[in-house]
Amino acid sequence: MKKIVLLSDTHGYLDDSIIEHASNADEIWHAGDIGNLETADRLASIKPLRAVYGNIDDSKLRVIYPLNNRFMLEGLDVLMTHIGGYPGKYNPAIKKEIKLRPPQLFISGHSHILRVIKDPANHLLHINPGAAGVHGFHKMRTMIRFEINNGKIEKLDVIELGLRGVLPQAVC
Repeated sequence: MKKIVLLSDTHGYLDDSIIEHASNADEIWHAGDIGNLETADRLASIKPLRAVYGNIDDSKLRVIYPLNNRFMLEGLDVLMTHIGGYPGKYNPAIKKEIKLRPPQLFISGHSHILRVIKDPANHLLHINPGAAGVHGFHKMRTMIRFEINNGKIEKLDVIELGLRGVLPQAVC
């Protein structure tokens, strides 16, 4: 069993709440727009970090993190990218991969809109954790936590980090 925290679109912003939730996980997953190398390094210093780069991430992050990250964990096939779209409206760049080899869990970020959607056509679960950072149009900063146990996602919870305009002191 692995405890996961999933976040996206930090845009270089971390606060104590994000750090606290990350500290209670076994792994941290970041679906892109990390923001800067310092943010990635801070997360990686807490727990193992699996991430992809996003459209605002610079060449330093793009050298370290891939555009698409596909991996198996605890019997679960996971595909993560930043700009992925949604069931029925996947980004053309990832749609072919999903059709050829559908993962059990497909993760994307970019939209800043929290969504957890079953995709019955491709037999997968799609998760977009929303945005944990302070840049963008979202009102509530969010991330997701869940457990993976023998190939199954369990105990999935949305974590509300607070309103975007009402912020605690950043740590990064």
